[in-house]
Amino acid sequence: MKKILLVSLLTITTTGCTEFALLASGSSLAISQNTYAKVYNAVDVLTIMSTEKSIKEQIYDKTWGVIKKK
Repeated sequence: MKKILLVSLLTITTTGCTEFALLASGSSLAISQNTYAKVYNAVDVLTIMSTEKSIKEQIYDKTWGVIKKK
């Protein structure tokens, strides 16, 4: 009886810790993705200012040109 109670208690405790750890790691991932998005947007604005095309437009044009040649 004591073993079952101990195993149940450990299972409940470790499950709760795992959910908390996942929540904490998810928030740090969201923060890092937000940072990457800000950097990408800043680089994209600089690219638009110098070439009048966004990064996506340039990639699309180069890819479409390669596809058209084939």
